[in-house]
Amino acid sequence: MVTQARTIDRDRRHGVAAFIAVLFCLLTSVSIQVHAQALIVLHDFTGGADGANPYAGLTMDRGGNLYGTTFAGGFSGGGCTLYPGCGTIFKLSHSQLGWNLTSLFTFNDPNHQGANPQARVVFGPDGALYGTASAQGSLGNGNGVVFRLTPQPTVCSTTRCPWIETVIYSFGDPSLDGSVPGYGDVVFDTASNLYGTTIEGGGGVCDDLYTCGAVYELSRSGGSWSETKLFAIVSSNIPGFWPYPGVTLDNAGDLYGAATSGDGAVFQLTPNGNTWTSNVLYSFFNGSQGSAPTGGLIFDAGGNLYGTTNIGGPNNGGTVFELVRSGNQWTLNTLYAFSSTGAGPVGPTSTLVMDAGGNLYGTTLLEGDFGQGSVFKLTHSNGNWTLTTLHSFTGGADGGRPWGQVVLAPDGTIYGTATTGGSRTVGSCYLHLGCGVAFAITP
Repeated sequence: MVTQARTIDRDRRHGVAAFIAVLFCLLTSVSIQVHAQALIVLHDFTGGADGANPYAGLTMDRGGNLYGTTFAGGFSGGGCTLYPGCGTIFKLSHSQLGWNLTSLFTFNDPNHQGANPQARVVFGPDGALYGTASAQGSLGNGNGVVFRLTPQPTVCSTTRCPWIETVIYSFGDPSLDGSVPGYGDVVFDTASNLYGTTIEGGGGVCDDLYTCGAVYELSRSGGSWSETKLFAIVSSNIPGFWPYPGVTLDNAGDLYGAATSGDGAVFQLTPNGNTWTSNVLYSFFNGSQGSAPTGGLIFDAGGNLYGTTNIGGPNNGGTVFELVRSGNQWTLNTLYAFSSTGAGPVGPTSTLVMDAGGNLYGTTLLEGDFGQGSVFKLTHSNGNWTLTTLHSFTGGADGGRPWGQVVLAPDGTIYGTATTGGSRTVGSCYLHLGCGVAFAITP
């Protein structure tokens, strides 16, 4: 299980030998009907100025506009030697003519802005967009950054109006503050402090001398931000390492996260004066209830936690699980177990989304009718959970391998991204499997 998790990380960060740069163009929508759900391709990424390979899902504003990141593409001379371009931040807006993509920001490593974002951008309390880039930064050590993105302060008179990126923290010494932010969202508490995770650094040493990762806090004072390492993951306190998913806050200010590799575990961090106390809620010690909890955690109204594992479980294809709290004890229930296809880690890698009725929505990486991932819905009725596959990706024009979570619009439309696939499926972008798409699934 550890080897599989390392393979995922190696593919994501170092798995490309060469790319083909392509010109930027906006494509017309493609409609595909699978399982009585209509999937519409909102944008087919080209690997040019629009970016390539969106790992993260989308964020929706009050006007229904969508915001996202691409891991690669954008500026062709960005200094990201393993990838064609350092990635982008984009906006998708809807008009009578369809969906239009605007590139808000293009990462350019020589300018020390960070590179290769793997996480979503989210709106902060001040209305700005916040996110992380997994590589590069002002210190030149490739450890990544946390950034803030705002529009131009005055009305822009040109057709292309890039937003302004401010690096609010650049990760430095891995032994002190961690390095390489994962693909979990950053989150804010009621005092506007920001929390996140790194998958490396932190000072702890885990399996085979790998650094284990850390949980950090960024606090703002005036115009500057200061970083505090809240918790360094080491094998003695968490039976797992590499906290890819980020952390979730409860109403009491406690943090909840998951360590993806090793045995894998769900943990809680509770503030205790100037320190934080860790508590392991569940350890995936033998894989029978799943392994590699890669997606983030969400709460329901009753304070129960929901998450996903990418592999393991009764059918060895990953799981959707619930952690039910009773006092200080937590009990894990497997809500659904996916079946392995023998193609590697096929199960969910993304954070779940819950609707007002308590139904859950998510994505799988390589599961589905065509082995290229799926979008699913889990419906709760009479104590049972029923899975409906809303779309099975083909790896072609509709995309493939969806890493990121979906977003659910008020009208029931599901929006998301597929990391690979699209019209450019041969000889371009990540692993020569296509540049990815942004999609919508209508009710």
